[in-house]
Amino acid sequence: MISAQTTEADLWIDGEWRPAASGERFDVIDPATGEVTARVANAGEDDVDAAVAIAEEAFSDRRWLAISPLERGRILRRIAELIRQHHCELAQLMTRENGMPINLALFIEIPLAADCFDFFASLVVKPQGEVLPFSVAGSAPDYMAWTMKEPIGVAGLITPWNFPLLMPTWKIAPALAAGCTMVVKPAPETPLTALKLAEICHEAGVPEGVINVLPGLDEAGKALVRHPRVPKIAFTGETETGRHILQAAAPHIKRVTLELGGKSPNIIFADADLEQAAKSALFGVFYNSGQVCQAGSRILVERPVYETFVELLASKAKKLKVGPGTDARSDLGPVISREQYEKVLRYIDIGKQEGAKLVAGGSALDGLGGGYFIEPTVFADVSPSMCIAREEIFGPVAAVIPFQDEEEAASIANDTIYGFDIKRALRLARRVKSGTVWINTYQVLSPTAPFGGYKQSGLGRELGMQALEAYLETKTVICDMNDRPMTLF
Repeated sequence: MISAQTTEADLWIDGEWRPAASGERFDVIDPATGEVTARVANAGEDDVDAAVAIAEEAFSDRRWLAISPLERGRILRRIAELIRQHHCELAQLMTRENGMPINLALFIEIPLAADCFDFFASLVVKPQGEVLPFSVAGSAPDYMAWTMKEPIGVAGLITPWNFPLLMPTWKIAPALAAGCTMVVKPAPETPLTALKLAEICHEAGVPEGVINVLPGLDEAGKALVRHPRVPKIAFTGETETGRHILQAAAPHIKRVTLELGGKSPNIIFADADLEQAAKSALFGVFYNSGQVCQAGSRILVERPVYETFVELLASKAKKLKVGPGTDARSDLGPVISREQYEKVLRYIDIGKQEGAKLVAGGSALDGLGGGYFIEPTVFADVSPSMCIAREEIFGPVAAVIPFQDEEEAASIANDTIYGFDIKRALRLARRVKSGTVWINTYQVLSPTAPFGGYKQSGLGRELGMQALEAYLETKTVICDMNDRPMTLF
């Protein structure tokens, strides 16, 4: 059983704990201390084969689909209830392996995850076909034609470390609602929360073998993607990894959903309430220490208020408290790992070398117990061509860019490989090539609203009805009702 004190964990296959076939384990590091906090079974290709076989059997014998849609909806609602009941334990787990502030876990991630299961519980009865008008070669013989919605089968779900509960939820909930079985590969940095979620799903009534969770390093993810009996892959993570997944999935023509990186623009016009705009921008870029694909890390500000806004944002950034996630006073926790810590510091150095003006932060915080802490950092006078304005940093670094007018704002906003007066806002919303556009707010999400990106930010959508469709196939049935079937011979 997974708890906030767990120091060793195995794989979750067929409703039970199993060691990895190799016997190997890997270390989970607490980013607030840099020390090992748990050792977890390291799934390999043999474990993927075993888990896929179990999931395939569970799909074939219809142990999940045979449960009535209303009862499956009740089970998903029970998962939501149990997530809320286990909120303290889940928050402690997430803070321990991810480093996020405990208040972020308690008041944002956990409620959103529970709401997601509630929403998809309401969609269990929604996959419906339709009766079609039908004609053959211009005539209207006595035929009936209709479509049916069917689950795609075994889904391979690969999730990132930045939101250890919410990201698995965004995939597991619609997959369950569609009737799929699944093998989940959580990020090696944050496996414990995903394992706890599997336990919760089992307790709620999801049958054995429907959800299987394989913590592991790269081998498990690669084996899952190329497995010939996994027709669906859903991945959230880096754009480059997404490219490799598409290539590996191509030989089997798998259905693939990708939610990838971003470099989102946060556009502030001169007539904005600057105090409120600064608060929204602060939340948009420093939420979860900037480790968010839709972080508003490019802050575009109209020139008449540019200097005033930069001073305001820098002042607010300097007041943010950085500390361990276990401290309820912390606004920002550490970044996830030593590798990420060094990467973010490298980008800060690049920003300085490129000539951007450092107005807040810019340094590591070494006096906080050996963890991976970095000051909230704000660069001003950033050119759109600078590296810090073009590449996803995935850390607490903001790049503030001036613009002259609406035309230039749209041009700068769209100048990326990634995608992101009310009349003016709506005009710009149409012009900005981004999967989500927030107006007068930032980082607000709901399970009812589809989420995803344009261009190299991904394929398909998480959340909303579109997420359910990603796990369904459409079957067309055509029935000849004529006394003498039509034939050419």
